[in-house]
Amino acid sequence: MGGICYKTYTPCGGKQFAPPSSVNVKVHSCAISFNSWDLFTQFTECKDMSTRQTKREATMKYLTPDTNATVRRSSRRAVAPKRLDFSPDMADETVAKKKAKTKKEMPEKKRIKDEDELDQTNDGGLSAYELERLENIKKNQAFLSSINLLQAREDLHQTTRPKPSQRGLRPQSAVKEALPPRKSLRLQNKPAEKLTLPKEPIDSLHPDLARILKKPSGALHMNPINQEGGFKLPPELRQLCSEDSKEEQMKLDLKEYISALKSLKMREDDVVKVVKDRIFSAAFHPCSSSLLLAAGDKWGKIGLWNMGAEWGDDGVLLFEPHSRPVGSMAFSRCHPNQLLSASYDGSLRCMDVEKAVFDDVYDIDDGLKTFAFMSHDCSTLLVGNWFGEVAIVDRRTPGNSHESLHSLNTKAVRCVDVHPLQMQYFVAAESRTVGIYDCRYLKTQSKAVAHLNGHALTITSAYFSPCTGNRVLTSCLDNHIRIYDTSSLTAETPLIKSISHDMQTGRWLSKLSAVWDPKQEDCFVVGSMKRPRRVEVFHESGRLLHSFMDENLGTVLSVTAFHPTRNALLGGNSSGRMHVFHSWNEGQ
Repeated sequence: MGGICYKTYTPCGGKQFAPPSSVNVKVHSCAISFNSWDLFTQFTECKDMSTRQTKREATMKYLTPDTNATVRRSSRRAVAPKRLDFSPDMADETVAKKKAKTKKEMPEKKRIKDEDELDQTNDGGLSAYELERLENIKKNQAFLSSINLLQAREDLHQTTRPKPSQRGLRPQSAVKEALPPRKSLRLQNKPAEKLTLPKEPIDSLHPDLARILKKPSGALHMNPINQEGGFKLPPELRQLCSEDSKEEQMKLDLKEYISALKSLKMREDDVVKVVKDRIFSAAFHPCSSSLLLAAGDKWGKIGLWNMGAEWGDDGVLLFEPHSRPVGSMAFSRCHPNQLLSASYDGSLRCMDVEKAVFDDVYDIDDGLKTFAFMSHDCSTLLVGNWFGEVAIVDRRTPGNSHESLHSLNTKAVRCVDVHPLQMQYFVAAESRTVGIYDCRYLKTQSKAVAHLNGHALTITSAYFSPCTGNRVLTSCLDNHIRIYDTSSLTAETPLIKSISHDMQTGRWLSKLSAVWDPKQEDCFVVGSMKRPRRVEVFHESGRLLHSFMDENLGTVLSVTAFHPTRNALLGGNSSGRMHVFHSWNEGQ
């Protein structure tokens, strides 16, 4: 590698030039040294000439074909195309032969080594990764079993919303009119029809427009709309409504009362659709031999339901005495066969089961909201409307007008209630305050005897305690239920307790209202927005006594009420269904 080699160069004239001994050419290291400048110049010129000649010869050699070399030809022309002859038997035989050949060619020593490694690393044909995976699966299953995941899944299914009850009113299938098929006028090459829009009413709030759907004045026959024509009221209903209530006011101590509440249960058959739309008001009949209740809905319908009866739709009879929401209803304490109801359409009617009619008691253009009895014989009524007025109505006076009308200096009266002992006093739930008035001193501009202050938003209800009237229970949209001391009526009534309670029902549910238990005047019931759905009973001290929850209860029960003599509780929701909690040992 490191030796000196000499090469003969051919100068421009064609003569060969041999470098003298004094010129050392080291080809491998590319280093050339000369003893004189002339020899270096001559040598450089000869080198350039030889380099060009060498490149020219190499190019000509590359471009000149070699006749002795083997010519590569395309396999598409040299090899005949293959023909695929396939049959299952031949394919299986071919695959078997290839496997046998491959196994035969495999060295015997290598095959034995692979089998030994497989036996050492596998357990039953599984790799180490698969064995580790199976071990992890077993550990995970043991962990899930330790935390009772399956039981939690069953509990979750139980807390989901149950299917609504199908008992009660049945949906009536409407008969559809057979109409001819519609055809395009354009495809028929016919001109388009000229349609004109109807004229819009000049005054959309005209009172004549509100009277269009209102029932006519006078008595209406009790014809159930869920039964065919010619249906007569069952004699059992008349007998039941005429039954005198057994008022056994046995007040229980708090421990016994809680025990009685826990004994109330609800079965699947205790949920029945009584009216078609949202329930606005409901009441128990005071009879004790059976559970008979009434409900009023959004479009003026009243449903009667006798638990266990066979008439109507699962014991339900539906009537239509009003055309707007039934805001308040109550059975007469002296005449149990009479049910009074007030509607937003401005009518107050009395359902008389003995006469089988809805008598017209009081009638205005529109806006009746609430009423209360002002006498022990239930002949005098106190009626409140949406315009901040209260009217005193005497049923013994002929006609359907009021005896006197008084303004309470408020925009609306949402609830009125009369003192159970001193019936000259009544409480009125106004816009954001509650006032107690004396009907003996009512004038055109009335003043309250006492004020129940502290409410921040609209008040939905206000009720005296049922036995003594020493307490007033109010419900307000500021998410509070308040109890006031009214044992001595002063200008500023003291607040006993304020209970935080969610009252935000929205626009599609009836407003929540807390109502007293008529058998236990220091306890009250109210619906709840909590989940699971429930109905809660509180003591006046603010203590939660009991929550009614059941698997058949899956909606908000906005309207609630206790039975006046029996141990039973009702609740109505926005779909027209009534839920009843009662003691099974007392029968129906």
